[in-house]
Amino acid sequence: MIRSVIRGVGHYLPDRVVPNSWFESFLDTSDEWIVSRSGIERRHFAAEGQLTSDLAIRAARAALAGAGIEADAVDAVIVATSTPDLTFPATATIVQAGLGMTRGFAFDVQAVCAGFVYALANADSLIKSGQAERVLVIGAETFSRIMNWEDRSTCVLFGDGAGAVLLERATGDGTNADRGILATDLHSDGRYREILQVSGGVSASQTTGHLMMAGKEVFRHAVDKLAQTTTDVLAKAGLTAAEIDRVVPHQANIRIITRTAQKLGLPMEKVVVTVADHGNTSAASIPLALSVAVEREQLRRGDLVVTEAIGGGLAWGAVALRW
Repeated sequence: MIRSVIRGVGHYLPDRVVPNSWFESFLDTSDEWIVSRSGIERRHFAAEGQLTSDLAIRAARAALAGAGIEADAVDAVIVATSTPDLTFPATATIVQAGLGMTRGFAFDVQAVCAGFVYALANADSLIKSGQAERVLVIGAETFSRIMNWEDRSTCVLFGDGAGAVLLERATGDGTNADRGILATDLHSDGRYREILQVSGGVSASQTTGHLMMAGKEVFRHAVDKLAQTTTDVLAKAGLTAAEIDRVVPHQANIRIITRTAQKLGLPMEKVVVTVADHGNTSAASIPLALSVAVEREQLRRGDLVVTEAIGGGLAWGAVALRW
């Protein structure tokens, strides 16, 4: 059986680190208030003129270096982002050019915070169908560009960054002991689009707009849907939550992460948490956390790893893989 195996990971964070205290100068908020409600202590913001593609290229180069692969050996680039450089072309094509790739194809995926999970599932399908042998899957965001700086309930939560993985075709025995992606599970429900959205858009207003979120509603949906998609993706792979070695969740909010782990019966020792240092980097958060987990030596070859995320749409899903 063909499997899609992660051969390299990498990430990039902009130089500017923004502590919670920065918001105290213009908002009725405090470090204690932000930490108690989100677990976030700091985040990174892109510099003026620094684009989503710039972050993505840096993360992709790190993933390629980790895999020992040259850019021209890659068949496809998928960038998950809600903050593209331009309306078109796809940010992935800008990344392709920035990496010096002269072959292959590139496209974007837009599923907000679930974007990387969607992109990973698409890359897996490309590899299994024979369309590609190696795929760079990148999550990259500059959410600081769509914040309403007068809304303390949202602007303190998000940050900028990028993470990348290189997927490569491999063969396995067809069991859940194989390395690589074992199962994927994707969902969306557009009835809930208004509880997490951006106010602008090309067709609707010809403006960029600002992020708007009904936090309590998002929280309620997030815990239930993340726990269910994790259970479902494991069932597809013939596994149970008790067999998970690591969960690498979307880093939105420590309370969502903790409650979801509790619902699955998982100790927090099995959960990779980076939200305190990065904030919510949307589609970048899972690959960023994967790369950080490798640096921390939290992932070992053969580990059963589950990634799960939910974002605007609502869109959510999970991927089960053997590291």
